[in-house]
Amino acid sequence: MFNAFVWGVSWIPFRQIASHGLHPLWTTCLIYLVIATAMGLVRRHAWKGFAAFPMLVALGLAAGFTNVGFNWAATQGDVVRVVLLFYLMPLWNVLLSWLLLGERPTSGALARVALALAGVTVVLKAPGVDWPVPSSLPDWLGVAAGFSFALTNITLRHLRDAPGESRALAMFCGCAVVGGVTALIGTTAGGIASPLLASPGWLGWALLLGAGFIVANVCLQYGAPKLATSTSSVIMLSEVLFASVSSVALGAATMDPRILVGGALIVLGAVWSAFARTAPPRDDRASAST
Repeated sequence: MFNAFVWGVSWIPFRQIASHGLHPLWTTCLIYLVIATAMGLVRRHAWKGFAAFPMLVALGLAAGFTNVGFNWAATQGDVVRVVLLFYLMPLWNVLLSWLLLGERPTSGALARVALALAGVTVVLKAPGVDWPVPSSLPDWLGVAAGFSFALTNITLRHLRDAPGESRALAMFCGCAVVGGVTALIGTTAGGIASPLLASPGWLGWALLLGAGFIVANVCLQYGAPKLATSTSSVIMLSEVLFASVSSVALGAATMDPRILVGGALIVLGAVWSAFARTAPPRDDRASAST
């Protein structure tokens, strides 16, 4: 629950940091660079897993795109819309499992996909919009982040025999690398301000955010193995509640009947998926939500 809380309200420090001139891409890069460096020094044996499991690189990239997309979207757009679009996991899990693992979708899986698509259609069908498609960069980033998170989970299923510390290190490094490369490209192209121009007030918020991520991960690693996978999956959906309440209260999102109905359909599809699917080993689930 604490892990879900941290991610649900992470948009607040990200926006505070952005107000000091540091783009969320640079924030993501710097925070995870510090975490990955510290873990790489303290747990040096974790690097050995990369030689035995080269697919850890793919895991890191998937986790990196997940964090970059979500952090950027939640900072720039309507937080509730972003979180709901991020949780289109039933759709992506079915498609990726079919394409990459050869698992043909069951009738129940197709029904969950239909439910999730109905929900996102309601969320995106704003007044004056002919077709319910993502209408802004934050919308597209939210969808892409959810897809990347589903890909992260699929990759973890291939890496269930890899050491847990190696998987965590790969994900931290991936977030730092993807965030850094994307930020560097944006800065070079002139679309993102240089981090050297940011005022020093962002550092305190970054330390708070980094500490929150570390403590949240420790809590998740402790709690998830002691819970049924379906239980932990549903608990993680409380992120939607934390994000919705905090963003509406602080004026970063709007909540109308259309969003409520669409969000209910998306969350219902995710809950149904959590109880219906065959779960990977518990330690994989913990790493997947890092």
